Amino acid sequence: MSRWTKALADAQPVSYWLDDPARPRPEPALTGAETCDLLVVGGGYSGLWTALLAKERDPRREVVLVEGREVGWAASGRNGGFCAASLTHGLANGLSRWPGEIHRLEELGARNLDAIEDAVVRHGLDCDFERTGEIDVATAPHQVAELRSWYEQTRSAGLADGTELLDADAVREQVDSPTFLAGLHDRRGVALLHPAKLAWGLKRACLGLGVRVYEHTPALALKARGAAMAVRTPYGRIDARQVALGTNVFPNLVRRVRPYTVPVYDYALMTEPLDAGRLASIGWKNRQGLGDSANQFHYFRLSADNRILWGGYDAVYPYGGRVRAEHDDRPETYARLAGHFFACFPQLEGVRFTHAWGGAIDTCSRFSAFFGMAHGGRVAYAAGYTGLGVGATRFGADVMLDLLSGERTERTELEMVRTKPLPFPPEPFAWTGIALTKWSLARADAHEGRRNMWLRTMDRLGLGFDS
Repeated sequence: MSRWTKALADAQPVSYWLDDPARPRPEPALTGAETCDLLVVGGGYSGLWTALLAKERDPRREVVLVEGREVGWAASGRNGGFCAASLTHGLANGLSRWPGEIHRLEELGARNLDAIEDAVVRHGLDCDFERTGEIDVATAPHQVAELRSWYEQTRSAGLADGTELLDADAVREQVDSPTFLAGLHDRRGVALLHPAKLAWGLKRACLGLGVRVYEHTPALALKARGAAMAVRTPYGRIDARQVALGTNVFPNLVRRVRPYTVPVYDYALMTEPLDAGRLASIGWKNRQGLGDSANQFHYFRLSADNRILWGGYDAVYPYGGRVRAEHDDRPETYARLAGHFFACFPQLEGVRFTHAWGGAIDTCSRFSAFFGMAHGGRVAYAAGYTGLGVGATRFGADVMLDLLSGERTERTELEMVRTKPLPFPPEPFAWTGIALTKWSLARADAHEGRRNMWLRTMDRLGLGFDS
């Protein structure tokens, strides 16, 4: 057992973000019958942005949102709070898949992040929003060469605006870790926020615009009913002219969509607040988010009260691909993360962790969201954000509303929107392929980034596995 596990002695197995006495009370469950113009299923970011934007587009539209548990309780209340401009799970993924429209995708992503910042101000979303940027750090010599090569590639393609390559001294001037050898600093493309407060603020904004919100109201079945769609709930039914599905990692009400996503469990730790001396020892003056450059990577950031969130590395796919509460807590991963934390910041020895938690990410084979319609254009869906949905879900909400409107827009014309990823195979092939990919990624990290035949084949097919 690692000597660092003593730092976990008092850690509560619950998301720090959700462990808040100011957490709003849930809205009552639906009982009886409802009718509306637009029914939004899912009370995470995807559904909340869809409901909010629908009312902003047309204040007269009757919008209902249903959530099976409480708004923000799943991925939207458990993530790291990195709100990225990228719509494609990072520039590298987008450039490899949609090179012909990557400049448009980057422009749309930047506009989307600006719109989120505007909504935070306009609706008074008290979510600790900070436009801090992010630094990708190299922690192995081969990663230094990879960062430099990538920076030069993006510069030659006209895609490096706002980024700066940092050597070891420069990156350690920003955040001091003996493991940091270089960094790529994106100054404007990432904001940090309190993820649960964003969800709660969006719920309040939706209610203020007249959205009818029902919590503890799972949508059990979807079917056509004349010219409308009918959704059955435990205590009632909703008839809607149109439906937007923002259920992401949970089983989609359109069954043919389900093979496109699998749940991957991600885990995080949160420290106690750092006093001034401890904070000074790591020199984290500008509060950027950070992530390392390994295949099995960590992400880390400061909270508003100067705690450090430390997450990532393990990405766990449960055999059968079922979302279960038992997977939310994984002590062996917490112990591993604690050891990695103190290797990164040895000057913080003695710091305790107050929270340790996990949650499921909706992963698809191309790592970024996909979109579609069903039931003759009356139902739209978006899913597959693969852990980078804090910002991209707002774009996905606009896409779903565009699709339901039947209009051709700059979003619906994108190849990214018009195409879908490859579905995952049935078991045991899904588990075997994912396990082999994870093993290969770990092996590449240990062998100077060299990718074996399996990974090279996955690259050629446009497939892979990531958190």
